[in-house]
Amino acid sequence: MKVASIVGARPNFIKLSPVSRELRKKMDEIIIHTGQHYDYEMNKIFFDELGIPTPDFHLEVGSGFHGYQTGEMLKRIEKILIKEKPDVVLVFGDTNTTLAGAIAAAKLSLKVAHVEAGLRSFDRKMPEEVNRILVDHCSSLLFCPTETAELNLKKEGIIENVYLTGDVMVDAQRTCMIIAQDRSKIMDELSLMPKSYYLATVHRASNTDDPDNLRSIALALSKIGNVIFPCHPRAEKRLKELELWDILNKNTRVIKPVGYLDMLILEKNALKIITDSGGVQKEAYLLGVPCITLREETEWIETVQDGWNVLVGANEEMITRMARVFVPPGRYKNVFGLGDASQKIVKLIERII
Repeated sequence: MKVASIVGARPNFIKLSPVSRELRKKMDEIIIHTGQHYDYEMNKIFFDELGIPTPDFHLEVGSGFHGYQTGEMLKRIEKILIKEKPDVVLVFGDTNTTLAGAIAAAKLSLKVAHVEAGLRSFDRKMPEEVNRILVDHCSSLLFCPTETAELNLKKEGIIENVYLTGDVMVDAQRTCMIIAQDRSKIMDELSLMPKSYYLATVHRASNTDDPDNLRSIALALSKIGNVIFPCHPRAEKRLKELELWDILNKNTRVIKPVGYLDMLILEKNALKIITDSGGVQKEAYLLGVPCITLREETEWIETVQDGWNVLVGANEEMITRMARVFVPPGRYKNVFGLGDASQKIVKLIERII
């Protein structure tokens, strides 16, 4: 059986890592990399660190408006799928790469398998939400990370070939944390002590492209102090354009984006995490670190319901206050599975396709 795995951005790479490892024990896999993330810090470093095989195809699409980027991916992916004729096309998460891969495959009457199906934030203004919905509705196999995701699909009338597998991020994190603790020197390089700092990430367009939101977040981070801020290229560009760069740097330690292994170590040792990333919210939860989310909603509602994540939007006062007072009520629950999601996914593909 031939499987085409389509990736292009940081979250895709991390999810692919454990799945690809399992796939290659039993099947032929080709990896198509769209090039959605093209900076080394956001791209090749993840392949190097996670041990993902070199992509068989690199489309080098790069950045651009959503329509342009998705359209270019769609055209280039289609050519490869026509040539390679895979039995199933595997897509991950909710990026533009995910959408382009799913549509290209569905239009060619190829079976689409969606890893991380059923997530919903219920905010159609988020490009990721649009991607999730469209991908789920054209997929042949839907692998849900949580019971909530499974229920979301049922409410939309999607009930066939829906499987609760658990979350592949648990698989990836458990394996990579062992490697990270052995290899990462980031704590020494930054002269950090465990639980002595906050860790912040900002990358969503709803924050970086909204001057008021970005200003509020920058001011809040500067007031909190002791913040380590791996800065996404989009955020850096906008902070400088809005003349917020110097303000942020007064009490915040801005560093370049880091690889997944270093990020895991920074997350594990943070006092609290402040982020607008869906993936980082979940990583914080799995590591038992309180999370303050710079959004009004989340696709990972379980982390909020369990008391380990609080939604504050881009409200400067709420961000600074929660940084001081937010404390989870107790031990978190195991809602994302046991770390065997990748094995379940491969077995299902093998059985059904």
